[in-house]
Amino acid sequence: MKNETVKAGMKIGATIGGLVFLVLGIVPGFYFGSYGTLILIQKLVGGAVEPTLIVRAIIVMGILVGILCVAAVSIVVGGILGTAMGYLVSLPQALRERKEEAQAKA
Repeated sequence: MKNETVKAGMKIGATIGGLVFLVLGIVPGFYFGSYGTLILIQKLVGGAVEPTLIVRAIIVMGILVGILCVAAVSIVVGGILGTAMGYLVSLPQALRERKEEAQAKA
C-alpha cells in the first residue's frame, strides 16, 4: 500500500510540474535559451554577431534546448515533491502497522 501511494504521489507531482511548466516555464525557457546562445556565439566569434542564417539556426536550437531544460527541471522537481508528499501521506499508516506488529509480538 505504501509503495502505491508513493508512486501515485510521484505521478501526480510530475503532472503538476508539467502543468506549471506550461503555464510559467515556456517564456523563461525561451528567454534564457536564446540569450545564452547569443552570448555563447558572441564569445566564440569574438564580437558582434551578424544575423545570418547559420546564427539564426543556432539560436533556434538554443531556444529549444532552453525550453527542454526548463521542462525537465519542472517535471523532475514536481516528481520529487510528489514523492515526498506520498511518503508523508503514507507515514501514519506505516506507523499504525508497526504499532500493531509490536503489540502482536508482545
